[in-house]
Amino acid sequence: MNIQIKSINEIREAARQFVNQIGDRRVFAFYGTMGAGKTTFIKAVCEELGVTDVITSPTFAIVNEYEAGDVEAHSSLFTLHSSLIYHFDFYRIKKLEEVYDMGYEDYFYSGALCFIEWPELIEELLPEDAVKVSIIEQEDGSRQVTA
Repeated sequence: MNIQIKSINEIREAARQFVNQIGDRRVFAFYGTMGAGKTTFIKAVCEELGVTDVITSPTFAIVNEYEAGDVEAHSSLFTLHSSLIYHFDFYRIKKLEEVYDMGYEDYFYSGALCFIEWPELIEELLPEDAVKVSIIEQEDGSRQVTA
């Protein structure tokens, strides 16, 4: 997967491309520096999946839960899986015990889509089949999304 986002005006199209390539994968680990656009891109992906809730970074809550709004439009994603989407932000995690205590396995292995920001802080807990997605800001301000 290789998606170029030249400007914020193209983010919905980039999110559409991403959603079309999800397939049967469930857990996506988003890598990128602070300000690279991880939250913004995940928000656009969730909107593309029909989430109508306010989508914000779960920096303090660690995890936000959303319901995919238009499951029929994305039936191939949700046929045998939950229509729930979990959005994690592990930026404030100080030790892995915090992640154990929140019951991360219940989320990661639920069959729901999981979008994870700052996965490098919990790398050893990621499922083997987690898709590693990099968002890199280019010199011209565009973003390169690769997986």
